[in-house]
Amino acid sequence: MGGRGAGAAANRRCPDSSPVLTDLHRPAGGAIKGPRGGARRSRLSTAADTARAAPRHRRRGPGRWWEAAPGGARPHAMPWSVRWVGGCGAQSQKQCKKSSFAFYQAVRDLLPVWFLEDMRTMEVFHWEDGGKVSVYSPSEALLYALVHDHQPYARHLLTKFPQSALAVPSQSFSCCQSAPHLAMAVRYNRVRVLFRILKAIQALPPGDRAAHLDRQGCSRVEGGKTALHMACELVRPECLLLLLGHGAAPCLRDSAGNTPLDTLLQQISHMPAANMRAKLLCFDCLFFFVPQDLKFAMKQQLLDNRQQWQDLLGENRFQWLVGLAPPSLFVGAMRVLIRTIAPEHFPEALDNLPLPHFLKPLDLKLES
Repeated sequence: MGGRGAGAAANRRCPDSSPVLTDLHRPAGGAIKGPRGGARRSRLSTAADTARAAPRHRRRGPGRWWEAAPGGARPHAMPWSVRWVGGCGAQSQKQCKKSSFAFYQAVRDLLPVWFLEDMRTMEVFHWEDGGKVSVYSPSEALLYALVHDHQPYARHLLTKFPQSALAVPSQSFSCCQSAPHLAMAVRYNRVRVLFRILKAIQALPPGDRAAHLDRQGCSRVEGGKTALHMACELVRPECLLLLLGHGAAPCLRDSAGNTPLDTLLQQISHMPAANMRAKLLCFDCLFFFVPQDLKFAMKQQLLDNRQQWQDLLGENRFQWLVGLAPPSLFVGAMRVLIRTIAPEHFPEALDNLPLPHFLKPLDLKLES
C-alpha cells in the first residue's frame, strides 16, 4: 500500500503476499518517508490537519464523529468521507481499500494515538479471502507503527494489548504465518520500539518467549533468518545487543546453514571495508554470548585465508575465534558479567557493571 512501484517489487519477492505488506517487506533504507521526509502530500492529507487541529471527538455510530461543543454535540463527517455499503460487490471492496489506505496513511503521518485507535476499531479495513471483511488487529497496527516509527502508538498497543499486539497477522496481511515484529524492528532499526517489544515478550510464558525471540522468517523473503541473523546482516549493534541480552539464541542456523556469526563474518569480508567499526562492535557483542566451542560454517575459510582475516579482525580476535588461543582475561570477565544480568533487567543493569564507562559494550540510553 505504500506505493505502486514498491508493491510490484514486493509481490515479485513473495508471490502470495498481500499488498498491505508492500512496505513491510521492503529492505531498510527504502523510500518510506513520513511528512518530514519530503513525501508528497495526497488528497487524504486533510485527515492529518483535522486530527491535529480539532479537539478530541467521540464516536456515536459508524462513520460519524461527534464534536463536543458549547451548544451540544453535533455530527462531524470523517475527513476522507468513507461510507460503508453492505454486501460483497465491487463498490464495497473499493471503499474498503480506500478506508484501509486512510489508516495506513494516518499511521505514516504520525497522527495521535486516540485518533488511530478510533480509526482502527470503527471502520472495516481488510478485505479477506472469500469476501470476509475485518478491522486491523493490534498486531497489524503495530507493524505499521514499526515501519513508520510511531513510538507512542507502538507503546500504546504493546501496553494495552501485550499478547494480541505480538500475535500472527491475518493471512491477507502477510504471507508468512508467524509474528514478524522483531524482524521488522531490526530491519528498520527501530531500537526504542524493539526495546518495548522485548519487554513485552518477557511477560509471556517461557515457551511463547522463545518462539518470539527465535522465530525464523519466511524462507522466500528472509531466508529463514532470525532477528539476530538480521541484526548481523544489517550491522545493527544496538539491536544485536538488546536481542542477545533478552535471551535470543546465538547458535541457530538459517535456511543456508549459517549462524548469526557466519552472517556477520560475511559482512565483515565484504570489500570495500565500509562501516568496519560498527561491524567489529557487533562481533565483540556477539562474542560475549556465543559458546567457546561454537561450530560455524566459515571456520575453515578463516583458517585457509589466515592473513586476510587477521587483517580484518585483528590478530587477537582471529586467534580466539578459530580456537588457537583462549580469550583474554577481559573478554572472559565480560562474558561472566554480562551473563549475570537477567533479561528483565537488560540493558538497564549494564550501568551497574563494575567497569569504567568506556569499557562497557554499548551506551544504550533507553527509557524503561
